[in-house]
Amino acid sequence: MSTVIGVRFKRAGKVYFFDPGELPVVAGGNVVVETARGLEFGEVVTPAREVPDEQIVQPLRPVVRVATEQDVRNARRNAESEKSAFVICQEKIAAHGLEMKLVDVEYTFDNAKIIFYFTANGRVDFRALVKDLASVFKTRIELRQIGVRDEAKMLGGLGPCGRQICCQAFLSDFQPVSIKMAKEQSLSLNPTKISGLCGRLMCCLKYEQETYERSRKRLPRVGKDIITPDGVGTVQEINVLAERVRVRIAQGDAFEVREYAFDDCSRPPQSEQPPRPPREKEEGGAEERKPRPPREKAERPAGAEKDRPQGKGRREHPGERREKEQAKPEEERRRNRQRAEERADRPGASREQRPAQEREEPPVPDAEPERQD
Repeated sequence: MSTVIGVRFKRAGKVYFFDPGELPVVAGGNVVVETARGLEFGEVVTPAREVPDEQIVQPLRPVVRVATEQDVRNARRNAESEKSAFVICQEKIAAHGLEMKLVDVEYTFDNAKIIFYFTANGRVDFRALVKDLASVFKTRIELRQIGVRDEAKMLGGLGPCGRQICCQAFLSDFQPVSIKMAKEQSLSLNPTKISGLCGRLMCCLKYEQETYERSRKRLPRVGKDIITPDGVGTVQEINVLAERVRVRIAQGDAFEVREYAFDDCSRPPQSEQPPRPPREKEEGGAEERKPRPPREKAERPAGAEKDRPQGKGRREHPGERREKEQAKPEEERRRNRQRAEERADRPGASREQRPAQEREEPPVPDAEPERQD
C-alpha cells in the first residue's frame, strides 16, 4: 500500500497518482509535479489515500511543491500564449499547403516545449513546418496527430441529447462501444441517430449495457413460448427496462397480442431426461473405473499377407517376383518374355527391360524341379 493523491492536468482528463510526501495537499488545490515532460501544473482531484501497489504505474513520482501565486500566474500566461500560437500555426499550415487541421496548442509549464495537436486523413510531411515554427517561437516544437474522438474531447460541443458531450464533461477514458450494444438495447441502427459529434458510436451506449445484459438473463427470448395468466403464448417483444413482455396468445380462431409483467409469467418446464446412474465410488472418494477387456485379434488365414495389395512405390522382393511368374500360365509367361525381348531391342532400354539372359541374375525357371528324397 502506498499513500498517493490524484492529479488532473486538463478538464475531464485522466487522473494520475503522485506521492504527496509531507506536503499539506488538499482536494481542489493546485500543485506542481514532476512528469516525463518536465514540471507540470495540475489540480488535485482526490485527497491523500492508500492505494494497492498493483494499481500504481511505477515509478511513483513525487509532488514538487504546492502551487504558489507565481505558479498560478505562469499557468494563466501560458494559456494566453496558446491562443496566439494557434493563430500563427494556422497561418504557417496554409502557407505550406499542408492537408491538416489544427485542433489545439499546449505549452508545458516551464515553456520548454510547445505541442500542436492536429488531425489529418493520412500521413503528413511537416518537417518544413516544424523548422518554420521553431524559428518563430525559439523553443522545442512537437506536432502530434490525434483521432476524431480526441478532437471532439478538446473542442467540445452539445450532443444529440442537448447536453454537453460526455467526453468533455466528465469522461476521462474512452470505453469500447460496438453496434451489438445498440441491437441489444432495441435502438435504431441508423448511423445518424446512434453516432456522436465525432462520427463514432455514442459513448453513452456503454452506460446501460450491464443492466441490459443482467436483465436479459431473466427475460425470455423473442419467439420462445411462455406461460401467462391467460395461457401459453409466444413472446413477440421485450421491454428490458420496464421488465414487461408482449405475448401472442390464441383466442379461439384468432390471435391476440397482450402485455404482461415478467413476474406474472413463467417459462414452460423443460422435458425431463432420465438421470444418469452415478458411478460407484470407493471409500476414499475416487471413482472406480473398470478395466477394459483386451481386444482379441482376429486370426488371418494362411496366405493373407500375399493377397494384400502392394503399396504404391514398394519394391518387390526377387522371391515374390518368381512366385508371381510361376503362378502365371505358360502362354502368358511366353508372351511376357517376347515383349521384354522386343523392348530390349530398342535403344536406351533400361536394365529391367532387358531379357533375363543379358542380366547378371539367372533366368526364372519355368517350373520348380521336383525334389528327390
